[in-house]
Amino acid sequence: MADNTVVLVGNCTRDPELRFTASGQAVAAFGLAVNRRWQNRQTNEWEEQVSFFDVTCWQQLAENVAETITKGTRVLVNGRLQQSSWQTQDGDKRSKVEVVADEVAPSLRYATAQIVRNERREGFDGGGNSGGANSGSGGTTRPAPNDPPAGYDNDEEPF
Repeated sequence: MADNTVVLVGNCTRDPELRFTASGQAVAAFGLAVNRRWQNRQTNEWEEQVSFFDVTCWQQLAENVAETITKGTRVLVNGRLQQSSWQTQDGDKRSKVEVVADEVAPSLRYATAQIVRNERREGFDGGGNSGGANSGSGGTTRPAPNDPPAGYDNDEEPF
């Protein structure tokens, strides 16, 4: 079975845009710039390459990201790649690959962060159910990859 997991570390290129689907599900989108820097062995000059990614977050993760992350924030994104295809009004075919995030966290390499725990919501699946029936992407609901194990006490500290 093929795995489709990506972990990126980069800077937000724009503030997250929080919207809600017709069914009331939160979705946030932001841009991420990932820099790669290396020294050219022949010229001893530093060279840099920047890759840009669109990141989409769903449910509680979307709301937390919109409240926490701003343009310029260095973050870690763990998720999966998803390709979308469409046809323009002129009949041209277009496609793009975006990252559907399962986790987003501030990078602590050059900054500090203060953690504020949210109240646990009824029916909340941890944000990992991004391909669910209500996500607008079709298909069936899949279990969240980070569901707590059986017998887990919700009041227990996870760390």
